Amino acid sequence: MTTTILIHLAIDLVAILALVAGTYFPRHHRRDLFVALLGVNLGVMAVSSVLVSSSVGAGLGLGLFGVLSIIRLRSDELAQHEVAYYFAALAIGLIGGLGSDPVTSAVLMALVVATLWVADHPRLLGGHERQVVVLDRAVSDSAVLTARLENQLGARVLGVQVVKLDLVNDTTTVDVRFRRDRSQTSAEASEAARVLESAR
Repeated sequence: MTTTILIHLAIDLVAILALVAGTYFPRHHRRDLFVALLGVNLGVMAVSSVLVSSSVGAGLGLGLFGVLSIIRLRSDELAQHEVAYYFAALAIGLIGGLGSDPVTSAVLMALVVATLWVADHPRLLGGHERQVVVLDRAVSDSAVLTARLENQLGARVLGVQVVKLDLVNDTTTVDVRFRRDRSQTSAEASEAARVLESAR
């Protein structure tokens, strides 16, 4: 193993640990995806390093990674932020394995990690949430639907998309985007704690 590959491997390890152990896991706590992100990153870097040093075209290698990533993503349902982490891990592995200048690689990897650290920070667009909600009544009027959701969620509804309106079973399934007020969220947490304490 040459010195250049070792340098790229060290940079890659620092970057992927900063992404996965320093950003993803403390915020989302999914051990299975923690392992998957590390494995994908190191696997991609190892294979891309071999492809660069062999006569096999880089296009073939990138096509292979594309196929593998599609298979992986289809095998389990991932949230959109998890897809972003998954492709960031792929990108960091490719940057490290393609053997460009170590300084350039380090800067690009740091840019990927920093972008996700900022974009996925809880304080950025804090309070904005999305949920799929099933109401126990078929509601076709959008104004009534919005008012009912705001009352039940205790939040300001920003957007509603009706997924299923079931007139037979009298239910409405909606994909709702809403924003909770920070002070309201704190009050709800305090109320929940009070209820739990009184139940003991």
